[in-house]
Amino acid sequence: MRERSAWAWVPSISFSQGVPYVAVMMLSTVMYKNLGISNADLAFYTAWLYLPWVVKPLWSPVVEMFGTKRRWIVLLQLLSGAALAAVALTLHAPDFFRWTLVIFWLMAFSSATHDIASDGFYMLGLPTQRQQAAFVGVRSAFYKLAMIGGQGGLVYLAGRLTEVSGSPVHAWSVVFALTAALFFVLCAYHQLVLPRPDSDHSHAASGALWRDFVHTFQRFFQKPDIVTTLGFLLLYRLGEAQLLKMAAPFLLDPRDKGGLGLSTSDFGLVYGTIGVGALVLGGLAGGVVISRFGLKRSLWPMVFVMHVPDLVFVYLATVLPTNLTLISICLAVEQFGYGFGFAAFMLYMVLVADSEHKTAHYAMCTGFMALGMMLPGMVSGWIQQQLGYQHFFIWACISTLPAFAMAARVRIPDEFGR
Repeated sequence: MRERSAWAWVPSISFSQGVPYVAVMMLSTVMYKNLGISNADLAFYTAWLYLPWVVKPLWSPVVEMFGTKRRWIVLLQLLSGAALAAVALTLHAPDFFRWTLVIFWLMAFSSATHDIASDGFYMLGLPTQRQQAAFVGVRSAFYKLAMIGGQGGLVYLAGRLTEVSGSPVHAWSVVFALTAALFFVLCAYHQLVLPRPDSDHSHAASGALWRDFVHTFQRFFQKPDIVTTLGFLLLYRLGEAQLLKMAAPFLLDPRDKGGLGLSTSDFGLVYGTIGVGALVLGGLAGGVVISRFGLKRSLWPMVFVMHVPDLVFVYLATVLPTNLTLISICLAVEQFGYGFGFAAFMLYMVLVADSEHKTAHYAMCTGFMALGMMLPGMVSGWIQQQLGYQHFFIWACISTLPAFAMAARVRIPDEFGR
């Protein structure tokens, strides 16, 4: 393998993993809201975009069998760039909603497959555990930077361009065109700088490979207390899954429809920048608490801190404040709590996956996690339209109760996480 500093490629790949995910999960929701799509439709159809991450473990052997992980990374970044450019072009079409959904589907599958290749490539490009551990924080930081840049910066830019041009279609076309250009640059850059590990090669299809694949799935479902584990993975974010889908529509909808009436640029600043910053800080704080007390002692407090702040949305929907600072504080509190409690969820998945098939079992855990976000998200828009924002957020808070019930049932070793 030709020696090359990990600093030349680890940050940029981590960043490139985050951008398509943000585009599919957040930018699509805000864009469709700006373009007049109803809450029920945007929630139902964008929730389906979680599906590639749900079934991601099923086609991970394909990445192993055909081509190198380096080649997969470069080709999938090229595909993501083309998909982003296609969104920019099709927004001007009369049937833009249908066409952009198809493209977002393509982008979601590309992004999920890119995650498989990238995660595998990290282990090949950084072959020792010491190197991998040294860059864990770097990977997380640049992935979160992509979230802030996309959910904050790009949404803010779309809002400003809409104010200048008066056309949200034009504004979002420019945003996606610029993002596509960025991805083409990243693709070319990675073609030049990614190392070529000797161990990065294809594995020919064989009966042994498929037998191992089936055995890995069987071992996962043979774990002790697997029903409780699956219940925890599916229900821990039941309330949050619904709330997250309706957060953007609520913040953007006019006040006569029960929303806060924020401009798109204000939304990008308040929710995409301040909110994501609080989310990151909450995750860091959650990690510190777990390392100090262990997951078993920390779980119940972290479940409370994650879900109780959801009540701020009930407050916002009841009072409908106009002070941007107050709104920012409320959203920061909710996002900090979400990040804090989500750290416990992530570590629990590490515990479940701790076996001879650690990587595959962790991917399966994340698939069930995505399913737990997809199904409630699909119906959240319809529920909101039936109840109105205030009663919908009360319902979302009630929906957090199964998380408390499942937290009481899971078994965690006393010292795990310390």
